[in-house]
Amino acid sequence: MRSRTARLAVAAVAWMALAAGAFFAIRFERQIATRAADLRAFDLAAREASDGLSDLLTAAQAYVAVGQGVGFWLPKVTQSLNATTGTIASLRRSAVSLGARSALDEAAAAVMEFGSLDRRARDFLTSGQPFMASNVIFAEGHRTVTTASDEVEVARAAERQAFDAAYTALRGRQAVALAACGTVAALVVFVLGLTGAASSQCNDEPISLTGSQIGTSDGSVLEQAAPPLRAASPALGTAARLCTDFGRVRNLDDLTTLLARAADAMDATGLIVWLGSAAGADLQPVLAHGYSQQALSRMPPVVRSSNNAAAAAYRTGEVQIVVSRPGSSDGAIVAPILSADGCIGALSAEIRHGGEGSESVQALASIVAAGLAGTLTASVTETATARDKTA
Repeated sequence: MRSRTARLAVAAVAWMALAAGAFFAIRFERQIATRAADLRAFDLAAREASDGLSDLLTAAQAYVAVGQGVGFWLPKVTQSLNATTGTIASLRRSAVSLGARSALDEAAAAVMEFGSLDRRARDFLTSGQPFMASNVIFAEGHRTVTTASDEVEVARAAERQAFDAAYTALRGRQAVALAACGTVAALVVFVLGLTGAASSQCNDEPISLTGSQIGTSDGSVLEQAAPPLRAASPALGTAARLCTDFGRVRNLDDLTTLLARAADAMDATGLIVWLGSAAGADLQPVLAHGYSQQALSRMPPVVRSSNNAAAAAYRTGEVQIVVSRPGSSDGAIVAPILSADGCIGALSAEIRHGGEGSESVQALASIVAAGLAGTLTASVTETATARDKTA
């Protein structure tokens, strides 16, 4: 690529990839900030609803208590009842999760039932039966308000869970977008570096006059050399072949064969494919190379919050490096398996002779993990669907 125009065009592609990465990062950050603001507003309104229910019950108990002014407390009950009904209806409209909407429907029904109980108590007071009015408010009314308060708390918890799930999904998509844009930019820089080195070598090397003959004015003959072909980078060729073959996987045997080839390319003593879900299910060892099936079956699941490299890659969506210790010949690389919905697992590789520090080995581990993502995403989706149906 000696053309200045071509090199500028390729450099422009790198800048476009970086700009796209920045765009997606800012976009996902804004979405996360919006969801966080919505959650804070929902939580504040839920607290207001809980306080309103407490005020409602207090006012109702006051107007049936002996020695209290009925004329003062009855308007308070009406005011609190209307305000609480409106707050719960507003919460219902702003709720995101299905669980929160269902809980708020129950809370609204309980408040409506309390309104009916309040009318009964007032009728008892009007007919001169204060004991019956007190029994309605202190027994049935208290139970109804408690039910409404509990349902509001259930709605708050459901919204927090929905936010946590959305946060994890958005972070995962952000990581995928940044990884894709960064990979494109890195490949462009790599290609420019190779072509720049090739151009420099061609300028420094003497011209070999062998090949086709060219006549000169004095009758002598020169031989013109054909330009030598440069071999592609072995690591780049291996990565290209692995990417191609991952797209042709048809069964488990094909995938096992690809893992063996990937281990050889990375000089790894063993590979383990850990599979979880975008929702954060525990990592399970589902496939391995370099380990017996018996050893694989004895490996315990890895919780997403665990303090190890596999869990860290699963949480952050970033490659984790475990440097080999003095006296030990093996280190490790753990690459996240990223899907469109977020991180669904991790690929761990034990690397010989300190090779975990090699950028090409780390890049190859990320490429293999990306190939696994395309192969395993459908399996994760089917497992999650089956789990939801069972639940």
